[in-house]
Amino acid sequence: ASEFNLSETAFIVKTKKGYHLRWFTPVTEVRLCGHATLASAHIIFQHLDYPNPDIVFTTQAAGDLIVSKSGSAYLMDFPADKPKAFDDPKLQDIFKAEVKESYRGMDDILLILSSEDEVLDCNPDYRKIGDLDARALIISAPGKETDFVSRVFAPACGIDEDPVTGSAHTLMTPYWSARLNKQELTAAQVSKRRGDLICRIKGDRVLLTGSAVTVFKGELII
Repeated sequence: ASEFNLSETAFIVKTKKGYHLRWFTPVTEVRLCGHATLASAHIIFQHLDYPNPDIVFTTQAAGDLIVSKSGSAYLMDFPADKPKAFDDPKLQDIFKAEVKESYRGMDDILLILSSEDEVLDCNPDYRKIGDLDARALIISAPGKETDFVSRVFAPACGIDEDPVTGSAHTLMTPYWSARLNKQELTAAQVSKRRGDLICRIKGDRVLLTGSAVTVFKGELII
């Protein structure tokens, strides 16, 4: 993972029930990762001749994750992360924008801002974010063309800004579902690379739909 130097690198091993899955940033292992799970499922379905409609991924700390083909996209079934009210005076110093609400999940801190423009315009202090006791800091607001938008910063994991973060949406989806009184929501992570997702709350699970493409194939010689 350090050699690839991507936000996360996924490692899969075939098992009797599906695949065992672990994720690593360039500097650490993470409990849950969405886009690397999506990429893993895409490779298994498209390139490994997987015969079943669903893939069961067993993980170290997030339980079983199920990914299904949904037309040209993939549906990921993840555990919901319930946001809990959280206050830390240091959070307001990180951004010029006013923090309206702040929450904490199992791994990340979630800050609610007023508008999509404020999320786009944020130029955070990565050092201060890295000093927080959290895997990542998420900022989110109502979207102009989607139900909500977000950006995710994780300098403590070696990632100043993550392009798309499925695991962060397991925390944001319960919040925005309750606030907007909607079970299914559209979301955009408005990083430079941007990612669009469909998020649905289903009891204590979050269903995320996204797409993937194969960029390159190679052989790692160790």
